[in-house]
Amino acid sequence: MKSLFLRCVFLWAMLERSYMQITVPATVLNCCEGDILILLDSSGSIANYEYLRMLNFAADLLRPFSLGRGHVRVGLLQVGTNPHLEFSLDVHSNQESLQKALQRVKQLQGDTNTEAALRVAQQLLTEMDENVPKVLLWLTDGVQPGDVDRPMSELKAQGVSVLAVSTVHGNYQVLRRAVTPPLESHLQFVDIDNINIIMKDLREAIIKIIGAERLRVVHLTSHSAVLEWRPVLSAGSGYYELWYNSVRKTMSEIRRVISSDSSRAELTDLQPDTTYTASLRPESNLGLFMTLSVDFTTLPEVLSPAEVSLSDSGPHQIRVSWGPLQPAQVQRYTVEYGAIPSGHVHTVSLHSQKNSTLLTGLEPGTQYLVTVSALHVDGKERAMSVRACTQEAMVALADLQLAPVERQEVQVTWQAYQEGLKGYWVSWERENSPSSKSSVSSTYLPPTTRSTRLTNLAPSSRVCVTPVYSSGRGDGICCTASTQRGSSQWG
Repeated sequence: MKSLFLRCVFLWAMLERSYMQITVPATVLNCCEGDILILLDSSGSIANYEYLRMLNFAADLLRPFSLGRGHVRVGLLQVGTNPHLEFSLDVHSNQESLQKALQRVKQLQGDTNTEAALRVAQQLLTEMDENVPKVLLWLTDGVQPGDVDRPMSELKAQGVSVLAVSTVHGNYQVLRRAVTPPLESHLQFVDIDNINIIMKDLREAIIKIIGAERLRVVHLTSHSAVLEWRPVLSAGSGYYELWYNSVRKTMSEIRRVISSDSSRAELTDLQPDTTYTASLRPESNLGLFMTLSVDFTTLPEVLSPAEVSLSDSGPHQIRVSWGPLQPAQVQRYTVEYGAIPSGHVHTVSLHSQKNSTLLTGLEPGTQYLVTVSALHVDGKERAMSVRACTQEAMVALADLQLAPVERQEVQVTWQAYQEGLKGYWVSWERENSPSSKSSVSSTYLPPTTRSTRLTNLAPSSRVCVTPVYSSGRGDGICCTASTQRGSSQWG
């Protein structure tokens, strides 16, 4: 009786302590992102005292985590004769809500139908396609859990990490097969009265699974890097201390203080093709935060010009651009261009601030070799060449005239510039017979042609002459021949 009385007093004190701990510290562990589903044995094989101890252990284990989407999402699934989902992963977004919900949980009793509960767990953890780590934490006494090998294997095959805590008399072989490696941190056997001694190790094992990459490199060049992190401080609540150095210690360590409302920093004046390590520590009176670290390697040195592009191409011009622009490292740029195969080479010198120039006075429909070279301040020279083609001259026709020759016949003459021409298309409406409808006829003429005679024109025939180039047809000119039977009038 005395032992039972002491146990009841202890249970009352434990529940009172849990109630007092619903107030959550202002700062929680903002280290992780993932889903944690608690699989809690709530069957009749668990004594009420033991059940409440496991429930209280789960509450304390989860207490430090930031909750909600983008942080840690927690669900609770109870094992009984039928599985009972106390709350799903998207329900609680803060610790106060979670802790109060855990205080309201009641034991199911009944059989230990773990297999059925695992089917529900599988659906909960895999129905969302979000690419975050997922953890199933199984709290059990290990008594006759059933045939859980297959559902546990399916969960693990879908990327779920399984951890288990058993209160001493559990089935070791079943639990060993259920959890994911490493066994020494993912499988815990403990007496229920001493369950809190495993809390730190179990929490660290969970953090290793769902620990989110808080400090990352979002932009990298040969001489700079931009770091970005998920903010853990509110404005005015402290500051971030950032320090970085090359792995080989080829420079003195640089330290910077960054305001609490910042979430990125640019590191400059770095050496090319060098590995650096950077660390970020949030400093605040509200609580302690983990120091975040990241290693990165700057890109190899890039000497301009590393790329040359062409634009604004026309019959007599082409724009040449290059990069990257390095005014501090380049003395001047030189652009050389000449027609292929043996055209005269022209040279243009440009200031180091320039990264493009328009080449003019070029021949239409001609291929050029363009070379951009840079003289660097250290005496190095780098050059890059490209082939460029000007467009063909698309000169419009002029002075189209129609002159009558005989009945339903006309002499067509025009003026045109010879450059780039491949020929002409001439089209007109032709009368097949007085009683039938007219049809459109056309003919192709060589580029030296300047006139042609058309016969059997239909009344009010439309006569068009269109220049042809290798790239297609140009703009043509049209005139209308107004005719009557026995007489003609041309316009």
